[in-house]
Amino acid sequence: MRTRGFEVVAAYQDKGIEIPERKTVYSAGYDIMAAEDTVIEPGVVSLVATGLKAFMPHDEYLGIHIRSGLSIKNALSLINSEGIIDADYYNNPGNEGHIMIAFFNHGANKVIVKKGDRIAQGIFTKYFITDGDDSKKNSNRSGGMGSTGK
Repeated sequence: MRTRGFEVVAAYQDKGIEIPERKTVYSAGYDIMAAEDTVIEPGVVSLVATGLKAFMPHDEYLGIHIRSGLSIKNALSLINSEGIIDADYYNNPGNEGHIMIAFFNHGANKVIVKKGDRIAQGIFTKYFITDGDDSKKNSNRSGGMGSTGK
């Protein structure tokens, strides 16, 4: 029985996408790589495709964090600080749960990300809900990125 992990989305099945791995025994994060070459222009938000989707129990999320070396060396950040991939994002009808990383370039120079560059880390995290939470009233995700709350 599968509990949590990564899969390649259908559109990237034959494009050499690697499943994220932890690099050391005590690493919290799974290294996520770029699925294709992308240019991140100065002062702009750019989405970098990963070719991946993630599955997990209903009470967990996948936190997406920029790799510190990429951030420091290139003046990049994630536009939303931490990306949150909810359990119901997996296989959603809007985009199959494709994880896209949203970078902002604070620098003066463009940053070129190459296919296979390690760009982020994914950390699976358990979360808790409040007493009396009635989230079942909006229980069906109907789209991809940015679709909740519509």
